[in-house]
Amino acid sequence: MKFTVADLLDQLPPTGGLEIKKLEKILKLTTKADRDGLETALQALLKLGIVNNEEAGAIKRSDDESLIEARLRCSSKGFCFALRDDGGDDIYIRDHQLNHAWNGDRVLVRITRDGGRRRSPEGGVQCILERSTTSLLGHVERKDQNILAIPLDDRILATIQLPDGDQAHLNDGEQTSVVEVKLDRYPIAQFPAEGHVARSLPLNGGPSSDRDLLLTKANLQDRPAPPRSSLKTPTAKHRQDLSSQPALLLRSWQVSDAPPLPAVYVEPHAGGTRLWIHAPAVAERLTIGNNLDLWLRDRAEALCLGEVWHPLLGQILSKACSFKVGEINDAVSVALDISADGEVTNWHFSLSSIKPVAEIGPKTLTALSNRKPKARTVPAALKPVKDHLAQLETLIFCARTLQMGEQASGSIELDLAVPELQCLGDLRWADPDSYHHQWALPLDQTDPQSVLSPMIRAAHRAWAQHAQNLQLPGLVIEASEADNNTLNDVAKSALALDIALELDEEGRPAATELAKAFSTTACRRVLDQQLRHALPETLLRLGINDSQKENGNIESDHEDTKTKDSNLQSPWCCPTIHYTDLVNQEIIVTLLSNGKDRPNVRQKEKVVLGSRECWQQIKWPLFSTSQAKNLEEICSKSLVHRLNTLRRQAEELRQDLIAMVQARIVEPLVGEEHQGVISGVQSYGFFVEIPPSMAEGLVHVSSLNDDWYEYRSRQNRLVGRKNRKIYQLGDQVNVKVVKVDALRNQIDLEVNGSAITVEANMNVNSDPTNQATTTKKSEVKGKITKNNEQLVSSSEA
Repeated sequence: MKFTVADLLDQLPPTGGLEIKKLEKILKLTTKADRDGLETALQALLKLGIVNNEEAGAIKRSDDESLIEARLRCSSKGFCFALRDDGGDDIYIRDHQLNHAWNGDRVLVRITRDGGRRRSPEGGVQCILERSTTSLLGHVERKDQNILAIPLDDRILATIQLPDGDQAHLNDGEQTSVVEVKLDRYPIAQFPAEGHVARSLPLNGGPSSDRDLLLTKANLQDRPAPPRSSLKTPTAKHRQDLSSQPALLLRSWQVSDAPPLPAVYVEPHAGGTRLWIHAPAVAERLTIGNNLDLWLRDRAEALCLGEVWHPLLGQILSKACSFKVGEINDAVSVALDISADGEVTNWHFSLSSIKPVAEIGPKTLTALSNRKPKARTVPAALKPVKDHLAQLETLIFCARTLQMGEQASGSIELDLAVPELQCLGDLRWADPDSYHHQWALPLDQTDPQSVLSPMIRAAHRAWAQHAQNLQLPGLVIEASEADNNTLNDVAKSALALDIALELDEEGRPAATELAKAFSTTACRRVLDQQLRHALPETLLRLGINDSQKENGNIESDHEDTKTKDSNLQSPWCCPTIHYTDLVNQEIIVTLLSNGKDRPNVRQKEKVVLGSRECWQQIKWPLFSTSQAKNLEEICSKSLVHRLNTLRRQAEELRQDLIAMVQARIVEPLVGEEHQGVISGVQSYGFFVEIPPSMAEGLVHVSSLNDDWYEYRSRQNRLVGRKNRKIYQLGDQVNVKVVKVDALRNQIDLEVNGSAITVEANMNVNSDPTNQATTTKKSEVKGKITKNNEQLVSSSEA
């Protein structure tokens, strides 16, 4: 079929019904087979109670609140949970309640058993809204008389039946290749899934082959060419001329087709700084809803594959939007006034024309960082930009100030930078907008994109507040709060290392306080890793358009939202990387070019719609009825779901690429001994990071054959029953590389040498010089135990 259940339900209005003929037109169903498919789908949904019939043949979505939209997440052990879209508790799904749903699918779930203090609620899948897997990697095997594909991803708890012609791909025992399987039919009732082998992929074909493998694994290998479409010319009306401003392009990426980035300019202002950020004007060149826009929506993300990019924009659009040094370029800009303590005190959005004067790369910032403060000579690497050295220093000061302000407002900083490996290509550099996580990296003054990152986040927060004040629709980034049980586990790991912690009023550790406590310890990286796993992923959601008044009318007496959601981000500066930014930039452009800046033409005084305090003066509809409707249609629930799915796929692909590069570096080391650091401890063994690649391998508890080791979750350690040896977080150990599976990101290790003993650890704690630390540790540990003695950690559950 040309549509999914999710597509069908997304077309039904929240109130009232929709005629089937109109639904067929919206879904573009022109053939009899397509219309018959819609009729079959509607009959099934009627029986499930997901939709209802209304008069005149209209279809209405059911008001059954017990049906919950969620995304399915399964483990290799067969445990499946439905992650709710509304942020509620995860729902445990038993295998007989999956109803053929696979990992990653969007589903409708009905709760069958309420959760308790120590258990998750349970439920069953009532309907599969959208499949996430259309092709997969696997091995071909024969079972009885059937040819089957066994998915390489062991979270997909199914096999795929293949035609007899695919027996040529049967596993020969050496596993030198895997196959891509295209799904022809998903499992239904007693019938298994069916598919066919699309191609064979070698496991050791070099970097290009590795990229192809991971793209196929992420289901991102098929990205069609852009459609033919003419681009609009940005309007000259309402455009501010900033071409005399010496703006700079900060860029770390080295690959020629890497996406264009914003330009920046900064100057001292009122004891702080005034910062201009100029984003490429992509939205002004597009017609929302045309073929090119729909193509961009399907792509959603630019993909960095190390030494190769799969850009979001087509070549023609990218060339039109790129900033060129010495040429006048159209931009969407914001000016931010930043105080000395990193607070954004004022802003002004505008359409502009800029003329960048120089591009700043890593070599320039490295030379600037290494330059002696009082040196009179200019190093050779800095001579091309010697006229802009003062601005570069002010930019670094501005970035540092903004990052300090973020930490003061409760943001989290974790030292988890990508290893400095040349073979990682553009993956080595900082993500310029970095909103995939609810934490930030420390500022690296030699990485231009690390300097740019806090500035872009400040611009995103400014637009989030501006759109909130004007009650405009849009997309925002939301991060759920970390689970207290999981944070307690991280705190226990820190306490086992004698790290003093500060607790909140309820006697629980806060994520921000944990990050601050870890930042001054020798074990910061491994503790930051524990905290990273405890922080939920960030998700896109719709902005405040639910509260938007009809026709965009703003009530004059609505409360000041200056302090409300002050850390909320609404991304718009990188429309060349994320379609999310393109959606929000379209709303900015519409506001600045079509918004009503006065109630009628008879009034001479106009309101500057890009200024911070403009909302206080507006007592009229900002847009006409048709314009307000178009803005609301730009953002939809289905778009949010799709963008979240593709953001997650792009981030998983990035992590898989880094892990595969690390595994390839470790492959030649099989049989060799190396020193590493324990980065995680579980009941089945412990993980060790091996420098310099920082590849992480597992020492399975079964390989520790010198004793029987017990897992002590409170101390996050393994302890030998007889020899009293312990293996805990942050310990240095000598390990031998036993086996490497680069595609599955699995590295098997064995321990060589001795571990720390419990008695030795106790002697350290009894040292009089450590008495104060030990006392503090005991006090904090007692508080955590007292306040959480009834809670069970998610890892144990």
